[in-house]
Amino acid sequence: MAGDGRGRVLRLRETGRAVGRMAPGPLNAVTDVPGLLVGQTTLDDEERGVYSGVTALVPVALEEARAVPTGFHMVNGYGKFVGATQLMELAELETPVLLTSTLSAFRAADALVGWVLDRSATPVTSLNPVVGEINDSWLSSERRPVTEAHVRAALDGADAGPVAMGNTGGGTGACALGFKAGIGSASRVVPLEGGPATVGVLVQANMDGDLRVAGRTVLPEELGLERAGYTSPRGSCVVVVAL
Repeated sequence: MAGDGRGRVLRLRETGRAVGRMAPGPLNAVTDVPGLLVGQTTLDDEERGVYSGVTALVPVALEEARAVPTGFHMVNGYGKFVGATQLMELAELETPVLLTSTLSAFRAADALVGWVLDRSATPVTSLNPVVGEINDSWLSSERRPVTEAHVRAALDGADAGPVAMGNTGGGTGACALGFKAGIGSASRVVPLEGGPATVGVLVQANMDGDLRVAGRTVLPEELGLERAGYTSPRGSCVVVVAL
């Protein structure tokens, strides 16, 4: 993704380049997957030095089912990912998935539990909230900016439309590969024997390294930009895959 000079996120395909052989869905976003909604709350307050937020992925099937099948895979990571052990052990998702900043993860998890309990038609005695996080303190000085109201706004505002990308939601304070990063999303239509299926991905990118585009390494220094984010091997990249 890149900017077009007018604040709009420019997709790589709009520059005439395509990634991979498969065609994207209509929106080229995770919301091309039927039954998946995305909502986001963005906190952008220059006076307070707050650049953070929350992104919510809401499976519609949870309105009728106690849980939906899922999986969890971690590569060389630790972090504060809330709910990971039950995802790995039971392979079931009981709540929407939230993405936010590190020290807001626990407040977001509590708000998510409250939101689910308020909507439940039957008594709930156990619930596994799922919250991923990235450390946005490189940009955001307030360490716990996300409140219950912000979480509920993202959940209540989730829809199946285009996904806002870049400096938005849980990616507002993210930096990756030396550049300002954030939320990214894409989809692909996969041909199968029983008919085509749509696979969607949403990414919260916040890590070091170098950017490669079309086989070429692109460094911020080459473009006259100061390198953003961490310069040591650290950071996170949270990827949610839906189908």
